Amino acid sequence: MEPASDIPLSLWPLFLQVPALSSSAALVALIGICLLLVCSALISGSEVAFFSLTHHDLEALQEEKSPTAKNILYLKERPRILLATILISNNFVNVSIVILADLLLRYFLPPELMEQWALSTVQWFGYDAVSADNSIARILNFFITVIAVTFLLLLFGEVAPKVYATQQRLQLARLMAQPLRVLAVVFRPLSFLLARSTHHIERRLERHVRGGTSKKEIGEAIELTVSRDKDTAREELDILHSIVKFGGVAVKQIMTSRMDIVALENTASYKEVLAIARKSGYSRIPVYEEDLDNIVGILYVKDLLGHLQEPDNFAWQPLVRTNVFYVPESKKIDDLLREFQRQHLHMAIVVDEYGGTAGLVTLEDIMEEIIGDIKDEFDDESEVEYQKIDDHNYLFEGKTLLTDLCRITGIPLEDFEAVRGEADSLAGLLLELCGQLPRKDAVIHHNSYTFRIVSVSKRRIEQVRLTIP
Repeated sequence: MEPASDIPLSLWPLFLQVPALSSSAALVALIGICLLLVCSALISGSEVAFFSLTHHDLEALQEEKSPTAKNILYLKERPRILLATILISNNFVNVSIVILADLLLRYFLPPELMEQWALSTVQWFGYDAVSADNSIARILNFFITVIAVTFLLLLFGEVAPKVYATQQRLQLARLMAQPLRVLAVVFRPLSFLLARSTHHIERRLERHVRGGTSKKEIGEAIELTVSRDKDTAREELDILHSIVKFGGVAVKQIMTSRMDIVALENTASYKEVLAIARKSGYSRIPVYEEDLDNIVGILYVKDLLGHLQEPDNFAWQPLVRTNVFYVPESKKIDDLLREFQRQHLHMAIVVDEYGGTAGLVTLEDIMEEIIGDIKDEFDDESEVEYQKIDDHNYLFEGKTLLTDLCRITGIPLEDFEAVRGEADSLAGLLLELCGQLPRKDAVIHHNSYTFRIVSVSKRRIEQVRLTIP
């Protein structure tokens, strides 16, 4: 098709006409638009469905342990990636709808008809410049396409599916779990880039735009206003700083790790149960079947008090309480505290992204995050196992939490923030620095700190010597 005489040659690529559709191609385009509208509705509805799931929904999914439930929990634990995947997918679908709608409009409203309408419009306004009819034809075509597509997308791709999703959130989440998991893999580079960009923007906005006071500013205010009595100042500072940071602490940072859990197998004899209860000193002990990934209940030691004289073949299993509370590693401890209060519980099993047992957390762990260690008659003198060799050298267990290490040595936790990744323990930090399990006597440097591996097993770092300047 030759360019119109009234359009400059430099601008002609913007107004190129696509070939006219045949009747069969128009039918395919119409079917394609209908299918894409369904896809747009499902993707838009899934955004509301996933982000409106309640704690009860998530608990039911954790107990279900089906592939669909695991996919939902996997996506929920990565909200930024999930949202980025939904937005990218929806944009691709909507752009495809616009393109097909434009092609279909050209079939039902050919350019000749649009030019006639444009010429009639020009004459109706009393203009004699016939050269304007091509521009007006394109403007009419543009507005008809935009109005039609916008109406379809708003009604069938946004409003209707999101209304439905608010009422049938779990059903829609189940339906879209596998497709979104696949789309998350397909769009992984784009979604990762988008998630990282939004996270960076969010942090900058929180730092510079938000009207509230930052945690750093609150900490400085605490330092200025706290009591100057040397005997109480440090204790007051620790408690106030803990309260400020309380809402940002994840369960993973305070839990007892899987390797350190004291638990009972449901086939253990009554004699073994009593021995473990006496030795551990715990009031609640998890009970599992076959392995720790299948915890079937919690044994309350107080329930054994009336059966201390029973023989070794006593069936203690009916005493196990089956109301096990599961929480993800990423759950914030302030939310968990409210859950404990609401459900009158003192212990929760922490699960990883695959539904396996990662550790356990208790009400005491949460309270210790605010007021410090709580000692009772069963606790050791120091829950953190370490040895101070001199003012510059310490010997720590690999499982020591970084927060405890920094508290003991006085090292700012911020010194490790750039390299710690998802690690919460000293062993995890060293694995992040090395990229592999280091050998015995290996020396690792970070900033001005030196870590020497004192002992290591085939699976974990056991002891580390830390040298500080």
